[in-house]
Amino acid sequence: MENEFKLISGALVTLAVSASALVVLPYFQLQSVRPPEKLKDYSPEEAQGRQQYISEGCVYCHSQQPRDASQAPDAKRGWGRAPVPGDYYYDKPHLLGTMRTGPDLFNIGARQPSIDWQLGHLYQPRAYTPNSIMPGFPYLFELKAQAAAGDKVVTLPPSFAPAKGVIVAKPEAIRLAKYLLSLDHTYPIPDAAQAK
Repeated sequence: MENEFKLISGALVTLAVSASALVVLPYFQLQSVRPPEKLKDYSPEEAQGRQQYISEGCVYCHSQQPRDASQAPDAKRGWGRAPVPGDYYYDKPHLLGTMRTGPDLFNIGARQPSIDWQLGHLYQPRAYTPNSIMPGFPYLFELKAQAAAGDKVVTLPPSFAPAKGVIVAKPEAIRLAKYLLSLDHTYPIPDAAQAK
């Protein structure tokens, strides 16, 4: 009976210490975090695109957290500075990602600021990055004989363009591209010394 009591007590103490270290302390550390001055909340269309990003499973292959220069060459890859907690102020849920099958997207809106590039890349990634293993999302687009008024035609390199007709982005593709364009964290942030 005594050994069972020690086992249960030890497990409860371990659980309490773990919960304090992983939940309670970070909560108190981050409760006063505010967004950087130039960070904007997502527009309704960008927020819908963010949901599309989640439903398409993009977060399984792309991270949104470049590492510090002392930990990895992410800045040399052009992925941007290491993030600060305020960069994620409007992100619920956070899409930090754990895999890097594809590049980090924290600053994809700054690296590729063209909606035409974003849409073309979503339709056929290998048209823009020859050795890409990213799947295309052709079901977010439509092949039409002719574009109608208000249609967003996807301009592809000639070797990837359809023989007849045009590729038109569906609203889901446009929203997803607009979300990707919103991922631009190139605004200045105060350094730790200034923040204090």
